[in-house]
Formats: sequence, C-alpha cells, structure tokens
Amino acid sequence: METPAGYGVVLVTADNMQEAEAIANALVEAKLAACVSLLPIHSIYTWQGELHKEQEWQLLIKTDLAQFPALEAKIKELHSYEVSEIIALPIVASSQAYLQWISQQVKSKE
Repeated sequence: METPAGYGVVLVTADNMQEAEAIANALVEAKLAACVSLLPIHSIYTWQGELHKEQEWQLLIKTDLAQFPALEAKIKELHSYEVSEIIALPIVASSQAYLQWISQQVKSKE
C-alpha cells in the first residue's frame, strides 16, 4: 500500500445524468481528472429555507489535487447549480500502480 501525496477524490453532485456526463467528459478530456464515476443518488437538503428531496447524480472525480483550481473553474463553467458541491478529499492510501495511472492521465500543473 502506497501513501499518496497530492492525489484525491473530488465530490460533485449534478441535477441529471446528462449534466453529470458533460462535466465528466470535459474533465477527462481536459486531463483534469483521470476518471469520473457517476452514481444516481437521492439527496435531502435545505436550499433557500426550503427542504428539498431530489434525485441527483454524484460524480466521484479521481485527480491530482494540484489541478483543483482548474478543475473547480471547469466545473463552475459547466454546472447549472448556483452553488455546486465541489469537495476534495485526499486519498490517504492507495496502490502505487493506481497512483501512477492517475499521474499519467492528469496533466502536470505548470
């Protein structure tokens, strides 16, 4: 098991599958993410004083966290929500092979 430095998973929710796929495609094509997994979820939250219960799509974005500012900017550009969830969680342990794969897929910050 490898202790990674600088790699993480970014969580983003989207209103529908089409938006989730559009964001995922843009991130992978721009080499801001190595992989994006999409999952249907049911969210319960308060927005503007009202309780909402919504079907949403969860994006699990695997990336080099050095890319977070560019990744966040791209998500905001494409996302329909006024305030979108963009939460980065560090990977605390991983196989070396997987981290190398992420590194090869995500462009280096220059």
